[in-house]
Amino acid sequence: MSEQNKRVVLSYVDAFNRADLDGVCAMFAPDALIYGALGWGGLERARPVWEQLMRCFQMSLEVDAVAAEGDHVVVRYTERGRSVQSFLGGPVTGRDYELPAMEWFVVKEGHIERRWGVRDTAAMFHQMGLPAP
Repeated sequence: MSEQNKRVVLSYVDAFNRADLDGVCAMFAPDALIYGALGWGGLERARPVWEQLMRCFQMSLEVDAVAAEGDHVVVRYTERGRSVQSFLGGPVTGRDYELPAMEWFVVKEGHIERRWGVRDTAAMFHQMGLPAP
C-alpha cells in the first residue's frame, strides 16, 4: 500500500509542477483537509490559494526524498519560483526564490485525505523582495 500511496502523492507533485490545478484537486478526496502556511480548509479554500501561487510565482517542487508507511507519505522538496504576477495586490519583482519545503499526506483509497505543508514563507517572500502576506 505504501508504494501505491507514494504514486498518488507523486502524481499530485507532477500536476502541481505542470500548473494543472484540476489535476492537483483530482488527487484529493472530496472532504480532504489541507493545512498550509496561508491557512487551512477544504479544496474550496485551497484551490484559489494554489491557483494564485502557480500563476504569481511559477512554483516548482523538486522531490529530494519520499518516505511512506501505511497511509502516510512524507515528501521533502527543494521549492523554487519567481515573482511574475502580483500576489494579493503586492508588487512584482521578477526575483527568484529557493527553499526547502515538506509536506505530510494521509492517503486512503487512492486519494489524499489530509495534507500538511511546511515551508518558510517569510524567507520565500524575502528572497523575492515582497512583503510577507
